[in-house]
Amino acid sequence: MSGITLAQAATIVDTALKKGRETNCAPLTVAVLDPGGYLVAFKREDRSGILRFDIAYGKAWGALGMGFGSRTLAERAAQTPQFFTMLAAASGGRMVCNPGGVLIKDAAGDVVGAVGISGDTSDKDEACAIAGVAAAGFTADPGGTK
Repeated sequence: MSGITLAQAATIVDTALKKGRETNCAPLTVAVLDPGGYLVAFKREDRSGILRFDIAYGKAWGALGMGFGSRTLAERAAQTPQFFTMLAAASGGRMVCNPGGVLIKDAAGDVVGAVGISGDTSDKDEACAIAGVAAAGFTADPGGTK
């Protein structure tokens, strides 16, 4: 399984933050993980809350763990809350089931990592993640039916 490089992850983070400034988002926190769920790159803007890292990481980690973007996680959690309560316990509370966790796919469609963003509304977080992934030359998979 190939993963994302530090340079590619840095492009995702920096582009996502730039998109956040261009769209007047609240201060953002961005975490990029490799396919094994390990942190590759991370930035937290000034005035971004102290829980934002855990939320951003949890969005990306949950997307990797389940194999689909966190928008799908949110939709499924609404339909089967008991199952997602069990997933939360099984993951040690690491999964966050809100949009803003986006799988990063290469040209072959293989998952090379995930990005999670927290700070503004979930839709805005997700839009910034998608912009970052595209800038690094990958395909973003946010999940869901949006």
